[in-house]
Amino acid sequence: MSKSNKRFILSLVAALLSSSAFTASAQEKVLNLYSSRHYNTDEALYSGFTKQTGVRINRIEAPEDALLERLKNEGAASPADVLVTVDAGRLWRAERMGLFQPVKSAVLDARIPAALRQPEGLWFGFSTRARVIIFAKDVVKPGDIRNYEDLADPKLKGKVCMRSSSNMYNLSLMSALIEELGEAKAEAWAKGVVGNFARDPKGGDTDQIKAVAAGECAVSIVNTYYYVRMLKATKPEERAMIEKVGVVWPNQDNRGAHVNISGAGVLKSAPNKESAIRFLEYLASDDAQRYFANGNNEFTVVSSVNVDNRELASLGKFKPDPLNVSAFGKNQPAAQKAYDRAGWR
Repeated sequence: MSKSNKRFILSLVAALLSSSAFTASAQEKVLNLYSSRHYNTDEALYSGFTKQTGVRINRIEAPEDALLERLKNEGAASPADVLVTVDAGRLWRAERMGLFQPVKSAVLDARIPAALRQPEGLWFGFSTRARVIIFAKDVVKPGDIRNYEDLADPKLKGKVCMRSSSNMYNLSLMSALIEELGEAKAEAWAKGVVGNFARDPKGGDTDQIKAVAAGECAVSIVNTYYYVRMLKATKPEERAMIEKVGVVWPNQDNRGAHVNISGAGVLKSAPNKESAIRFLEYLASDDAQRYFANGNNEFTVVSSVNVDNRELASLGKFKPDPLNVSAFGKNQPAAQKAYDRAGWR
């Protein structure tokens, strides 16, 4: 065999090997995930999906606004398959940007309550957190505060701490109040709360708990998973703080407590749509639901799932507001304007 023929055969074999390697790589199942969830416990959630399906997850984590800007800049060329974020108000913002495509799934329809998903299937809630009233046990008597509306009562003048009105949790709460009470009554409520402020709004939910425990104020509103996280604290000083704070499930005699979600949707440009839908269905599975509850102290959206979280269970059963969470986005612009007019900064 001539040297030229040998070179040809060798180059042909190399090309075939290269082609085979490329095909194997191209056939590997992957999911490109953009997530604003910042909880270390989610590692088990993601690895559980890969173990169950064989689909490898490529993950980018960043704050919500940064991810939305990135998706906007990437446009149709974006490699992202799924956006995961917290709060229906943020999912609505992505929806308004035209980032999601509708998903039709019998699994999701069966397992995710209608109130916890976008009506056209653009995004779904996979865990919930309730926004509860907390109070200083040595200042407020049980039964004195029963509803969100009570926070505007003048008897609480100088006793209320709150986060900023621009915080998404508070925007969604106000959006729900607008939907249920009307804009005028919701704004009047905000003005009443502002009149009861012990200090200017600042800090996160954990800071509100600490402020109530320290006597800086007597009442605030926080998401349940922050409170449960402190219930699990091992540091003596944190244990001492949380023992001074009680919880009220608001509006149990009427519409129920405000509930929000952590959710996800399949992006319009998703190159791995099949894997993306499988991932959403996985998030609704019993295993994933337990990760949300046991790992990050969130409530499951699938009521039949049994979880092992003693501190979360200690909050007891409650009546949730049945309002569809998509309203939190729809009313978001009006909510911010109402807060601004009320002087809630």
